[in-house]
Amino acid sequence: MKPLIPSAFAVLSAVTFITPAWAAAASSDAQQRGYEIAAQSDRSDRGFGVSRVDVMMHLEDASGRKSSRSLSMLTKEVADEDKGDKSLIVFNSPADVQDTKLLSHAQILEPDDQWLYLPALKRVKRISSANKSGPFVGSEFAFEDFTAQELNKYEYRYIDEQQCGEFTCAVVDRIPKYENSGYTRQRALIDLSHYQVRKIDFYDRKEAHLKTLTLSDYQHYQDKFWRPQTMHMENHQSGKKTTLVFSDYDFSVRLSNRDFVKSSLK
Repeated sequence: MKPLIPSAFAVLSAVTFITPAWAAAASSDAQQRGYEIAAQSDRSDRGFGVSRVDVMMHLEDASGRKSSRSLSMLTKEVADEDKGDKSLIVFNSPADVQDTKLLSHAQILEPDDQWLYLPALKRVKRISSANKSGPFVGSEFAFEDFTAQELNKYEYRYIDEQQCGEFTCAVVDRIPKYENSGYTRQRALIDLSHYQVRKIDFYDRKEAHLKTLTLSDYQHYQDKFWRPQTMHMENHQSGKKTTLVFSDYDFSVRLSNRDFVKSSLK
């Protein structure tokens, strides 16, 4: 007759065979849920076509010294999720950065194509894939932070839910698929009401907490598109901070592919 209580060996054997299958299923579920939340966030604001916005960039170093820059950002949406959007940043002031331009063609698994126009040298410099983790014009935003954060650039993992301000947010890790990213992962808080990103913690190649981006003051444009009015990046390793303040969004600006080619930078 079999004993009513299984032996320790039998229990351990069952755990040995069941646990890996359960863990694999749980991991797959976390990946699927993470992707679904990220996809809903990404798709909630698609369809805008083109946009232009004025931006004030406020810099603060570790000693508290501050400076500001004025710039404009233009974006042309690419409808295909397997292709990246195009963007152009143009600095308006102060004089030492005036007319500096950054053109970005976001890619999915390949390195983003980026070109920097330096007016003092009157030449266009291509940003190599190895340098995209470097700071953009002295700010705490890296070159890769200024390209479109395309959905299929990352793998996702749902972690948990937590309160973030007035919202309940999903905590989702996104792991870059592309080589040469400066980050091993990014932990995003996405509100479950409007599916907008409220905060991102960035972890460097050593898995150390590098910086935190907080997005706030969201506005709803044309009853379709949510856009943050403030983006605050704090570097926990250097003590430096950069704040971007957005104003005057325009979704009717006339832009074509010719505005986003390398030759247009000059």
